[in-house]
Amino acid sequence: QVQYAESGGGSVQPGDSLRLSCVGSGITLDAYTMAWYRLPPGKQRERVALISSHGPTDYADSVKGRFIITRDNARNALTLQMDYLKPEGTAVYFCRRVDFIIDPWGQGTQVTVSS
Repeated sequence: QVQYAESGGGSVQPGDSLRLSCVGSGITLDAYTMAWYRLPPGKQRERVALISSHGPTDYADSVKGRFIITRDNARNALTLQMDYLKPEGTAVYFCRRVDFIIDPWGQGTQVTVSS
């Protein structure tokens, strides 16, 4: 059974940094293209960062240059380093395999950016 456990969120001020982590179970994450998604309040879920099974990464325009997605294979985990956070980054953040719609969503981790 595939499961994802996200952590690392918090309440920060604009310009601060956070590092999110997503530990997978039931699968080996580095065998798949993985992504971080976020669900802002009152909006639809959007993908913010992707890392392919072969290594290349891709980012939403809104986070390019500020977020970095990496793998932590020793922990079977995915990380998201978020720098220069903006108020529009307030959302619940999730990770999941790309193109596996049968995968469940984890509980996510709340990020709140506010002065």
